[in-house]
Amino acid sequence: MARILTVAQQKGGAGKTTLAAHLAVAIAETGKTVAVVDIDPQASLSSWWEMRAELGLPAPSNGRGKGGLSVHRITGWRTANEVEKLARDHDVVVVDSPPHAETEAKIAVRVADLVLVPLQPSPMDFWATQATLDLAKAEKTDALLVLNRVPPRASLTEAMTVKIGEMGAKVAKAQIGNRVALAASLLEGKGVTEYQKRGTAAAEIKALAAEVMKG
Repeated sequence: MARILTVAQQKGGAGKTTLAAHLAVAIAETGKTVAVVDIDPQASLSSWWEMRAELGLPAPSNGRGKGGLSVHRITGWRTANEVEKLARDHDVVVVDSPPHAETEAKIAVRVADLVLVPLQPSPMDFWATQATLDLAKAEKTDALLVLNRVPPRASLTEAMTVKIGEMGAKVAKAQIGNRVALAASLLEGKGVTEYQKRGTAAAEIKALAAEVMKG
């Protein structure tokens, strides 16, 4: 059975879909078969996948015939059943959930082995993120905070560090910087690990992929 990772954040603008896309590509490049489930009404991830197909880009793999990636647009009550079906035939399922506590978001959190919660290092984001953590707790699903869009050379203030601790959730060791390559790669239908293999952004995404696959 696949490892199911749901990327969830009820606050908009946290980089949820961007993180899901890059993470899925990075995991596929380790030789895993990855299915991405797009249940976000904006369908940005599905649009990225369609552009990738139009450009004729091959599915990411480890270069030795192992791995692969597919994206599935799913809506409504079918979510749980479709995720379960995909989990039978893939190593990993990544779910890009809606940005609000709708039925689909709750289902996406419920079916997950781990919920990744992207969090920008600002007080407003800290306050808004608690609702997502509460949802994961209510659904009895482990959550992992991922510091995302971290400004260059930025350090968390003591107050912010305390605030994170008060959330009561585990924080990923890997942090994702606010890097141009993350957006530029998507505009070319790629993940950042394909676009800039040895760049800092790629290294950060790979580190996060390794971390979430350990558990």
